[in-house]
Amino acid sequence: MTTAADLNAGPTLRLYAETARDLMAPNPISIRADAHIREALALLTDKGFSAAPVIDDAGRPIGVLSRSDLLVHDREKSDYLAPSPEYFYEQELHTRDGRPIEGFQVENVETTRVRDLMTPALFAVSPDTPAAKVISDMIGLRVHRLFVVDDDGVLVGVISTMDVLKRLRP
Repeated sequence: MTTAADLNAGPTLRLYAETARDLMAPNPISIRADAHIREALALLTDKGFSAAPVIDDAGRPIGVLSRSDLLVHDREKSDYLAPSPEYFYEQELHTRDGRPIEGFQVENVETTRVRDLMTPALFAVSPDTPAAKVISDMIGLRVHRLFVVDDDGVLVGVISTMDVLKRLRP
């Protein structure tokens, strides 16, 4: 059985950062509020992100879009395709160079925008916020990331739990 004394037997870790600026990843990739969710899904998937800030035209963060938001949307929507017009079956379709088209599918284009799915709240700190306060906020708010905004409210960085862990050393 592991006791509390056993857990403290290892070296003490120290945080090597003084401010949010020291912890943050600068110039975070963000998503425009008017982007289609298909674009957002591609961004999150291609970059391996679990979430990204949503910004307005001025670069100010207005929300967060996560993979969870996309999964909930996908699960809740009904997706029915309209029947194909009869003339697709009544005539043979050919490519421009005359080859017959063996089969095709009709895509139901998703028109939902990021602003319709995002969580319209986010937690932000300034670049000069003490690192201890950043960690305290993340724990207290139960969030995995905080956004860093400048004095004008423009997004300048993001701090994830992984960014904090990278700054811990014995």
